[in-house]
Amino acid sequence: MKVRLLAATATAVLLGTGAPVPAAAGPAGPVAPVPSAPGVVAPATSAPGVVASPPGVAPSAPGTVGSAPGAVGSAPCPKAPAPRVSRPPRPSPPPAVPEERAVGGQALDTAGLVVPAGAARPPAVTATSWLVADLDTGQVLGGCGPHEYGTPASVQKLLLAATMLPRLDPQQVVTVTDGDMDIEPGSSAVGLVAGGRYRIETVWLGLLLQSGNEAANVLARLGGGPDGMAGGVRAMNEEAHRLGALQTHAVTPSGLDGRGQFTSAYDLALVARACFADPTFRRYALTETHRIPAQPAQRTKGFEIQNENQLVYRYPGALGGKTGFTDLARHTYVGAAQRNGRRLVVTLLGAEPQPARGWEQGAALLDWGFTLPRGSAVGRLVEPGELTAPATPSPPALAATVDPRPAAASGPLEDGLIARWPVAALAAGAVALLGAALLWRRRAARRRYGGAPS
Repeated sequence: MKVRLLAATATAVLLGTGAPVPAAAGPAGPVAPVPSAPGVVAPATSAPGVVASPPGVAPSAPGTVGSAPGAVGSAPCPKAPAPRVSRPPRPSPPPAVPEERAVGGQALDTAGLVVPAGAARPPAVTATSWLVADLDTGQVLGGCGPHEYGTPASVQKLLLAATMLPRLDPQQVVTVTDGDMDIEPGSSAVGLVAGGRYRIETVWLGLLLQSGNEAANVLARLGGGPDGMAGGVRAMNEEAHRLGALQTHAVTPSGLDGRGQFTSAYDLALVARACFADPTFRRYALTETHRIPAQPAQRTKGFEIQNENQLVYRYPGALGGKTGFTDLARHTYVGAAQRNGRRLVVTLLGAEPQPARGWEQGAALLDWGFTLPRGSAVGRLVEPGELTAPATPSPPALAATVDPRPAAASGPLEDGLIARWPVAALAAGAVALLGAALLWRRRAARRRYGGAPS
């Protein structure tokens, strides 16, 4: 009730001032459906007659755009048949927040397929949701349920990387603790030992090449300040919010399942874009092998680890990425590649390894994305800090300034700044009210569905 009252008040103020009402406060425009083709769709090899959306679709409010011209959606996603598997019951996601589902564009607010008008249909995959985007321009080329909640598994380690890479010195030598080794039995580990001393760079490579869950604990603890690992997880959630990944909530630094832990294909693309903007991450992601040093005091020998992401070895132009799996999340994947001067990223959640593994499904979607002409888009990736930037109205001092000397600008001052100031202030206040409503609603949902780090 409080959220609706805040939103209604803000909308009324905006309408009263004549300012444009953000898209999230009003009804979304209709989206034309795409006819679905029966049967399994093979990976596209060409995209004749693709209608490109104009580059830089203008947003109608921070983080939202109107339905992109030429974008169509609401069709079922092409699905590949997959064998039935036994899996734990899926957790109930937080209630959908319309404003969060519209981040990046109204056309992305769909549980179905959204692609540029006239584009060849994307390949059929087993993933429950996916997205393809341009790392450089931020344009979203297409997706299936891009804002549907999903469980991340180890692709959550990319959020850990985006958060902690700028904080930690890769040459610093650190000691692994017994608490760092507290991971789920049988889960992925790189082979660090309690009491062992390793350079932070080695820990990063253990995280990204071998998906070491103990490595995730080490890095979260080191970057979490006085609160240790819990502080690291809190920092991850703060970074997700800064990036605009409003549907992401981390409970564990590694991506091991935790109550209330969710993300979306769109959010993963935001996180991946932040990671691939870091040259250190790009170097780590393409590293094929690394040697873990011996620990004489613990009587362990050195050994070599290899990059588990097969895209690195088997896809021309691969830039790297991250694999993930838990029984609950199933297979998750993030991968990026470059071709003809374009860098694309693919994210997918909830996939099965048959008839194609997660990285192979990602590769097929990358192939599809590269067939689309430059400028084709159905939405965009918001910029870091865009959704958290506070409204900044013009300083009142400017409106109150009275200079008896002749002014350089022509026209009476009262027809300019003074006359426009009340409208600008009211509009800015209304936008702030809408932001407060969204934040209050999101925090309420997290309180109901969140969990403590494990």
